[in-house]
Amino acid sequence: MARATSSGKCIFCGGTVGKSAMTRHLTTCKLRPPEPAQALSRRRRPTQLYHLVVSSRYAPMYWLHLEAASNATLDDLDDFLRRTWLECCGHLSAFRLGGRAFSSSGADWSWGDDQDLDARLGELLAPGVTLSYEYDFGTTTDLVVKVVGQRDGLTSDQEITLLAGNHPPAIPCESCAQAAARVCTQCVFEGGGWLCKACARKHACGQDMLLPVVNSPRVGMCGYNGPGLAI
Repeated sequence: MARATSSGKCIFCGGTVGKSAMTRHLTTCKLRPPEPAQALSRRRRPTQLYHLVVSSRYAPMYWLHLEAASNATLDDLDDFLRRTWLECCGHLSAFRLGGRAFSSSGADWSWGDDQDLDARLGELLAPGVTLSYEYDFGTTTDLVVKVVGQRDGLTSDQEITLLAGNHPPAIPCESCAQAAARVCTQCVFEGGGWLCKACARKHACGQDMLLPVVNSPRVGMCGYNGPGLAI
């Protein structure tokens, strides 16, 4: 798949912003609501909020900006990434930070004793910290989670909030250059297999090998058919 300049959408203003400019935009977006000024209630207590940038290690045109509360856990982040980008067959997953590994139940890693995903983000994160993440240890999707900011805020019902995400990459059909709508799960590992609906019907590998093109770094992998990011 050819790489092109990536842009995405700010959740607050709906504007299109380039990948490299989105971090700065989110700190200055005029339509981003401020924290409420009223007295704190029992449900709204002070907390630290982390600005996370999640991107695909090998397909960097896929990216998310998230805000996560310090009381959120790695399990919360794992669940968010699965629901937004990854979940297909209930595969195992894991985060790695330095020499520490945190894995979903049953994962077997070669570099030592794993910890569970119940670790709170406030115990692990600070600006500049980078986590690696893997979903599915067979057909693996590799992500990088980088902390690009931290601020004082208030707790809410959502431990992790989407701030921005990439627009679907423009992927042409390899046969006719129309927009690809299907991808072959065999050819994709050789850098091909991107097909429009018409060309997909004639693809030599057969219809059973095709998956829909969705806005996710897991596109074409295993049995993933969405939802993918829709903003």
